[in-house]
Amino acid sequence: MDDQEEELAAEQRAQWQSTYAAHPGMYGEEPSTAAVHAAGLFRTAGARQVLELGAGHGRDALHFAREGFTVHATDFSPTGLRQLRHAAHEQDVAERISTTVHDVREPLPMPNATVDAVFAHMLLCMALSTGEIHALADEIRRVLRPGGTFVYTVRHTGDAHYGAGTAHGDDIYEHGGFAVHFFPRALVDSLAEGWTLDEVHPFEEGDLPRRLWRVTQTLPG
Repeated sequence: MDDQEEELAAEQRAQWQSTYAAHPGMYGEEPSTAAVHAAGLFRTAGARQVLELGAGHGRDALHFAREGFTVHATDFSPTGLRQLRHAAHEQDVAERISTTVHDVREPLPMPNATVDAVFAHMLLCMALSTGEIHALADEIRRVLRPGGTFVYTVRHTGDAHYGAGTAHGDDIYEHGGFAVHFFPRALVDSLAEGWTLDEVHPFEEGDLPRRLWRVTQTLPG
């Protein structure tokens, strides 16, 4: 990571930390539509252990736990994860959730082939370089068991904010204090090399609306 990338990463960590502190539970209690879909896929695949990357204050991790999965939730915001743990106790699912403060630019904090499924809602499209995204995909492959499922969502280059705001290069644009790496389809395809690419599903979310892909890929058994 060069100095410019490190500066942007530090700014984004601070931005999310202050945002979660100022707006507890900012995304509400209902899970994302992507998490509801993923839970069904994971159940059909026989998954039991789910790793969520970029869990934030936990609305999706809590949904997975309520659905009976054991969840390891990571995020680089200690504030968000504290809110998650508090909600887990209130919802009586704390025994099924563990948390780790972690920046996905670093190796994932778990051994090889130890999780059945990985979920990441709008995590891969944060202020990560293309190289960092590929390194993260390699780490996800490492920790998944053979036959494991990876479901992620990303904003793509058809989004209204693509090309707007402050340009940081590498398809990263900052708007309203938040930097987003907008995905071209070629990046989705390159991340699926060596996997089975099961689905690239376009959908919209929020008031803008944000335009995203929900990607499902499976590790060969």
